[in-house]
Amino acid sequence: MSATLIDVREYPEFAVGHIAGSKLVPLASLSSESKAWNLDEPLTLVCKSGKRSEDARQQLEARGFTSLSTLIGGIDGWKAAGRPLVVDHSGPWSMERQVRVAAGSLVLIFMALAWAFSPLFLIGPAFIGAGLLFAGVSNTCMMGSVLAMLPWNQRKGSVA
Repeated sequence: MSATLIDVREYPEFAVGHIAGSKLVPLASLSSESKAWNLDEPLTLVCKSGKRSEDARQQLEARGFTSLSTLIGGIDGWKAAGRPLVVDHSGPWSMERQVRVAAGSLVLIFMALAWAFSPLFLIGPAFIGAGLLFAGVSNTCMMGSVLAMLPWNQRKGSVA
């Protein structure tokens, strides 16, 4: 029996490229979606590089799942090995690209407001810069988390 591939990335990442036949179950919804799964079914967990899939493996293991593995190197490793990915060309931009556009736009808006109205608006770009620095150091991104909730970043219907 072959393992079911569970991709624990967010929809925008999945749309940019995923393994054919994998099922999208973002890490944030894994706990609720996995309640109906067979505890003995072989599952292979996939993410971009391996960190989130390992987090998912530990989470499922703690809930009693017995046949779990992770794809070593994640989607990055899969691509590097020359293996094919399915791309959803109608999907949203990657989350990284969305964050860059949003952060850059906000910085420009705050700079224009500072120039036109008050230097106090310079607090905005400083806050955004601090957020980007924190995102880089901690490998978490609050702006990405907020953007992920927007309607265009939600999967529509069944994604497989």
